[in-house]
Amino acid sequence: MKKRYLLIAALILLLSGCSKVTKENYDKIESGMSYEEVLKLLGKPENCSKALGISSCTWKNDEAKIVIMFVSDQVTVVTAEGLK
Repeated sequence: MKKRYLLIAALILLLSGCSKVTKENYDKIESGMSYEEVLKLLGKPENCSKALGISSCTWKNDEAKIVIMFVSDQVTVVTAEGLK
């Protein structure tokens, strides 16, 4: 029974998780990083749009967001709002 409670607690923590949209992760993003490298750092974006070979992807949490523009799958412009 105790194992069951531990498993449930672990699942709740995993599902609630910590947001990866943080100042620390924002500071790790560098021009020229690949889309895959950013995915490893921030996880899956909330949304992405593509036009003429340029992608704009947004990562959000309750308080902040990071927007990254990719050209040929490489970071070119990074903006953020609400990071502490």
